Amino acid sequence: MTGSAPLLPSGGLSNARGPAVAGAPNGGDRELVTGEAVTLDVKPASYILRAGGTIIDWLFSMLVMLGLILLLVATGGGLDEALIRALIILILVFGTVILPIGMELLTRGRSLGRLAVGARIVRDDGGAIGFRHSFIRALAGVLEIYLTFGGIAALTGLLNSRSKRLGDLLAGTYSQLERVPRPQPLALSLPPQLAGWAVNADVGRLPDRLSRRIAQFVRQAPQLTAAARYGLSTELAREAAPYVSPLPQVDAETFLVAVAVLRRQRDAAGLALEAERLQRLEPVLDALPHSFPDR
Repeated sequence: MTGSAPLLPSGGLSNARGPAVAGAPNGGDRELVTGEAVTLDVKPASYILRAGGTIIDWLFSMLVMLGLILLLVATGGGLDEALIRALIILILVFGTVILPIGMELLTRGRSLGRLAVGARIVRDDGGAIGFRHSFIRALAGVLEIYLTFGGIAALTGLLNSRSKRLGDLLAGTYSQLERVPRPQPLALSLPPQLAGWAVNADVGRLPDRLSRRIAQFVRQAPQLTAAARYGLSTELAREAAPYVSPLPQVDAETFLVAVAVLRRQRDAAGLALEAERLQRLEPVLDALPHSFPDR
């Protein structure tokens, strides 16, 4: 294949792992470990999306407060001046604190702006936020969004890998992107020169992380530079080599494609066999023992 590693000699794929390749896909801050020690691949909302959602929420709050103040002016002609000032302060508190808290609690971390950009506020461990998180974020938002016109929030987001604003740092939350592209099925076929090798090849079950990295590489290989494609394919081939016997005399990228195709075919065959066995056992599993009547 174009941009792939040269042919690998016999034994060229060893158990040793090669050096990391610059620009190789890395989970980094996208990896989230739950309380059950399960690693999830999540994507934080980008700085631009967060800024766009915040501007929409700010405009919405301003319109609500302006509408309430105009309503007060139109209907409160006979009210005392001190009462009018108190009501105006109450309107400002409602628009800057109560309204954001209420929207986040009712929509489970969303708001008008986040619905527009496809994001949601979650805890650092991925769970849903509560009143405490919303309250801290709303109070901090008065300073960093309304009093400084978003200056502190913009500066904090630029200095944070997850684009967190000050309220997120204090509350232990971040904005998670939920509107992600639908995954496209990976269409692979066994390289013709490996048809004979595939008949007797023993390809063991790969670790989930390695299998996912190989699938990502095969999908993204055409978009990689020649150097990154060469280095990453060689590194992944070395990691996959201990699970394959015998090793074919092909370049690393062709080897990875063949391994991915064979594992997919054999996993699919295993699932189909399991479904067939369960289907045969279904009458026995659903039947009552010893002709016991169905009451």
